[in-house]
Amino acid sequence: MEKVVTFGEIMLRLAPPGFLRITQARSFDAIYAGAEANVAIALANLGVPADFVTRLPANDLGDACINYLRQFGVGVDKIIRGGDRLGIYFVEIGAAQRPNKVIYDRANSSIATVTPGMFDWDKIFADAIWFHWTGITPALSQGAAETCLEAVKAAKKKGITVSCDLNYRAKLWKWGKKAGEVMSELVNYVDILIGNEEDVEQVFGIKAPGVDVVKGEVKAEPYEYVGKEIMKRFPNVKLFGVSLRGSISASHNTWSGALYDGSKLYVGPTYDIIPIVDRVGGGDAFNAGLIYGLLKFKDDKQKALDFAVALSCLKHTIYGDSCLVRLDEVETLMKGITTGRIVR
Repeated sequence: MEKVVTFGEIMLRLAPPGFLRITQARSFDAIYAGAEANVAIALANLGVPADFVTRLPANDLGDACINYLRQFGVGVDKIIRGGDRLGIYFVEIGAAQRPNKVIYDRANSSIATVTPGMFDWDKIFADAIWFHWTGITPALSQGAAETCLEAVKAAKKKGITVSCDLNYRAKLWKWGKKAGEVMSELVNYVDILIGNEEDVEQVFGIKAPGVDVVKGEVKAEPYEYVGKEIMKRFPNVKLFGVSLRGSISASHNTWSGALYDGSKLYVGPTYDIIPIVDRVGGGDAFNAGLIYGLLKFKDDKQKALDFAVALSCLKHTIYGDSCLVRLDEVETLMKGITTGRIVR
């Protein structure tokens, strides 16, 4: 397979051990994480050549991020160095009726202070067929948004498939413009748009009828309407994908997905996930699975979607943001083998 390039921020993730609250913690588990890096890692684990592009500080933390990515086979030679700091985020793992909690400490990070012209996109895309980014990156700063626009324009000029996860983060859109305004311009260069149950409503004001995310009432069929509305507004979008999470509690979710191609809505299987080990990164695994499925299975959109749902279901069983799942494990789940019996 040809190369997939992802672009965004990788951060230091700090989490209290087990299910401790941040206020209880006297130590934190440290790993490295970020939406676009998670997609690259998942793809590399599946055997897809993947490069991650970002800007990291020229210090030991930046070196640690690169070493972390390298261990999974992710290409890091397009990463540039500079800026003052690595972004940090704290995550408190919820349980039962207590939800996960996230605190960001990423203002003025190396990637947030990028400006257009820092990255050589012609070189970055020289051997790529796919470019993936998310709405988190343009939320960081005006410079990051302008750099994203530079990237998608360069990708489209080269005929590269562009995918985007809307990934709306209300806590990040603080630099002046609203998400809908910025993302509308960027999505004009996107071929495959992905979101969760409520991203499209929060960014573009398009609500799935009959869906109540707060009550956990999430169905696939209303997202055909959402897909149609997206394609009316952005005729360049050829596929609209959505991950569907039914939140029964922090420890118990249902998980599925849907894919709309302009004429048909494909609905994935629904998995009952209990107990959840770590739900963070589930959407990123869905993105990676969809990219893999569309590359591998070509026009079989149902199989591509089923693969994405299965891969991201398995992510919920793995601690940390990264989806460290092998291809054979996804294939086993897709066959309907869900008992989790020991493999000897």
